[in-house]
Order: sequence, then C-alpha cells, then structure tokens
Amino acid sequence: MEGSRARVAILATEGVERVELEQPRDALRDAGFEAVLVSDRSDDVRTFDHLDRATTEPVDRDLASTSAEEYDALMLPGGVANPDRLRRDARAVAFVRHFFDADKPVAAICHAPWLIIESGAARGRSVTSWPSLRTDLVNAGASWDDQEVVRDGNLVTSRGPDDLPAFCAAMVELFRLQPSAQPQGGLDEALEDSHPASDPVSAGPSAGR
Repeated sequence: MEGSRARVAILATEGVERVELEQPRDALRDAGFEAVLVSDRSDDVRTFDHLDRATTEPVDRDLASTSAEEYDALMLPGGVANPDRLRRDARAVAFVRHFFDADKPVAAICHAPWLIIESGAARGRSVTSWPSLRTDLVNAGASWDDQEVVRDGNLVTSRGPDDLPAFCAAMVELFRLQPSAQPQGGLDEALEDSHPASDPVSAGPSAGR
C-alpha cells in the first residue's frame, strides 16, 4: 500500500490463545508491518492460556466496519474456541476466503486451519496444525505433515505454541515477499532487521513450493 505500512489482519475472537496472538503480532510489528486485530466483536477479545483466562486485547476493527480488501496479508491464531466460533460466522469465513481467492499470503497456527477448511481453501494444500485437526484437514482434501512449519505457496502453517519461533520467522519471511505487502522502510531494511545473515529462517521441508 503506497505511502503507508503494509497491513496484516489478525483475525481473532474470544478464546484465542494468548501467545499465538501476542508473539506473531509482535514479530510483525518488529518487522515493520501494521498488525490490525480484526474480530466479530467491536470491543475487546479475551485471550486464554489454554483453559485459563488471560488478558484482554482491544479490537482495532470489527468485521462490520472493515473488508478483507483493506489488508495485504492474514494471520490466524489458534486456541480451540477462537476458530470454532469464527467458522460459524459467515462474515469471518468470507474474510478468510478473500485472501486465498486473491492469492494473498496467509499464516495459520494450531486450531486456526479450521477456518481454512470452512473457507473451502484446504483442498490440495500441504499443511500442519494441532494434531487433533489432522483428520479434519485430510477429509477436506489437504495433505497433513507433522512438522513445526509447513509452507505451501502463499500459506504457512504450524502446529502450536512450541512452534512459535519458527512460525513467526516463516510468517515474516512469507509476508515480506508479497510485492504489495512491503513493510515500512522497504524490503532491504526489513530483511536486515528481522533476519540477520547469521540467523537464517527455516521454513520447513515444504519451503519453496
């Protein structure tokens, strides 16, 4: 987006896993992206540490007042209740579907691939997820791999919180390659700041597809 930072939508609602929201959001901001929390709610989102209530996060934009066209990339955090609620919201499903139809980059972790299934975008994809989603994804036509990061074209997926360092690195690597999604300061600055030459990104065995 000319004259401004590239915008990444983080789609989440009640029950989102705290670390899967906070760490990717911080990684995006550190790399120069504008990270926008989009929700089906208009006030706050309650995060969880597994089954325990954690923090509240203010919503930047709700689905009623924004559109997917405003964003260059999409990040989907997990937590069981979060994507389960969103996949029952037609607005959220259409929001996710836009990024696949427009071939914009998407990163999803843990239970978030439920939204990919619901949007009809799982078929033919190589993905990973929280292990309990394996059957759902295979039944939806995806190929499931037990890897910390799987990259398939413009899609990056990871299994859960333990994979967050690799997930965040692969997400930033993918998003910065999107021509319309360059962080503020340009690509060279983002490469230098986010991934020094001594610390290369590993995007798993599916990288480069």
